[in-house]
Amino acid sequence: MKTQHSALMQISAKPDITFTSGSGSYLYDAAGNAWLDFVQGWAVNTLGHCPEAVAQAICTQSRRLINPSPAFYNDQAIQLANRLTHLSGMDQVFFANSGAEANEGAIKLARKWGQLHRKGAWKIITFHNGFHGRTLATMSATGKPAFEPLFNPKVPGFTKVPFGDLEAVEAAIDEHTVAVMLEPIQGEAGVIPASHEFLQGLRRLTQEHGLLLMLDEVQTGIGRTGSLFCYQQHQIEPDVVTLGKGLGAGVPIAALMAKAHACCFEYGDQGGTFNGNPLVCAAALAVLEAVTSAGFLSQVQALSQHLSQGLEHLSTRFNLGKVRGAGLLLALDTGAIDAQALVKQALDAGLLLNAPRPHTLRFMPALNVSVPEIDKMLAILSPLFEQAAAQHS
Repeated sequence: MKTQHSALMQISAKPDITFTSGSGSYLYDAAGNAWLDFVQGWAVNTLGHCPEAVAQAICTQSRRLINPSPAFYNDQAIQLANRLTHLSGMDQVFFANSGAEANEGAIKLARKWGQLHRKGAWKIITFHNGFHGRTLATMSATGKPAFEPLFNPKVPGFTKVPFGDLEAVEAAIDEHTVAVMLEPIQGEAGVIPASHEFLQGLRRLTQEHGLLLMLDEVQTGIGRTGSLFCYQQHQIEPDVVTLGKGLGAGVPIAALMAKAHACCFEYGDQGGTFNGNPLVCAAALAVLEAVTSAGFLSQVQALSQHLSQGLEHLSTRFNLGKVRGAGLLLALDTGAIDAQALVKQALDAGLLLNAPRPHTLRFMPALNVSVPEIDKMLAILSPLFEQAAAQHS
């Protein structure tokens, strides 16, 4: 039977809800029913739904200039590139439309760099359970087991090793290796952070072997972990960084940033019709203005502590597992309790959550979520755990 959703290509199972509006931490359907959103577009909506600063920036820019073509400079892209390089310590930026596209660009940049500086080296070391996107090359770089049988043959050149194993990385390096690419926190794997020692070790190892260190900060960037970029917490400077998701607070923009020594694209090597258009760049500038304002990141850290403590209390009360992550990218190990079932029950109770693994809940609220909203989320979740725990006793 044809339904109102039939014209949409079915790529994932979705609840039978059609959202029509959003504000802050809430989504609404046409009847006015509200859901407290702790998914926020998969860590996309940095400032919640429809933040006034971003809406105003888009509205103003839409009356000035939307897309002059990537063949010309525009003032918003120049301002955003300068702002990002100043904040990140990188030297140049290429703007894209999605995190996957930014990562695809990083892969191309590494291979071009290998042609020029490492006698044609082209292989990139990535990690088991890592996730870098859904283009053919980024799926090939991804270490997600479910991707292995899909769309073969994959793009060759990705050597996957265990996450956190520095010795395995060193053993995988050969004359064809050009770079190491990883997420500082593996989101789809269940919010698994790389240790401080591992990231610092990777920086030393890649420098010793003359390789590029490329950090995928598509999910962790723009304040999500409590610092503007996650690598800043580990006192390292990568050669290449990719951004996406939170950079536009819901508007599709991503960035490939690199140190000058890694910037080797020539005319025609990279491009994109909509890349760096002034509309999305204006939105990203408004996001950066908010996230870098006085006290914003310290407030993210305080909110993170409050959410962590609440989750740890649930864990202790119901004999669950650990709380993992940083900032407002956190996960709770649900122990023997089915996390996907909890997500469905939470949906019925007016709460949106995500379960990236069968026994893991992931929490990705807006970075300006309030303490009362965190407490409300915990209050909705608590009886669901109580009911699930009773069923397992």
